[in-house]
Amino acid sequence: MNTRKALLLIASHIAVAAAGFAGGIYALPILIAPAAPTAEEIKAATAQTQFTGQFKRDLKDSDSLHWGEGVVSISPTAISLTGRLAPGPDYKLYLSPEFVETEADFNRLKKNMVRVGDVNTFENFVVAVPESLDLTKYTAVIVWCETFGQFITAAKYR
Repeated sequence: MNTRKALLLIASHIAVAAAGFAGGIYALPILIAPAAPTAEEIKAATAQTQFTGQFKRDLKDSDSLHWGEGVVSISPTAISLTGRLAPGPDYKLYLSPEFVETEADFNRLKKNMVRVGDVNTFENFVVAVPESLDLTKYTAVIVWCETFGQFITAAKYR
């Protein structure tokens, strides 16, 4: 076997391994995600809705791998989504005093935000709101990927 053939073989194996690793990072959250909330669970979570907002795909830092769409309902006990999120790992739900749609804005304002909880499903979600949280101090809800520091989506609710 000549050197060129050996290098091509090594390069092709490295490329396939890298593609497999990237595919695993993308697929793992989908495979281990719990079942999405049922229509009844969403209905119960939205029964006392005080505010609503809209996740849209066309935000500045949203792209084909990082997006959300649907209606976000905010109540004193839960924040819920009737819609979908792009699958990914380690999503967190934040409330912000200002609407943001870029990673730079998120990082700039993170000290003024409150992390509400984890988002573990990609079609609909319900996240419990701590009793001590005053929803009127914030104006926007944000989904953020903590592991990769990636903006996913946001909605202004007041």
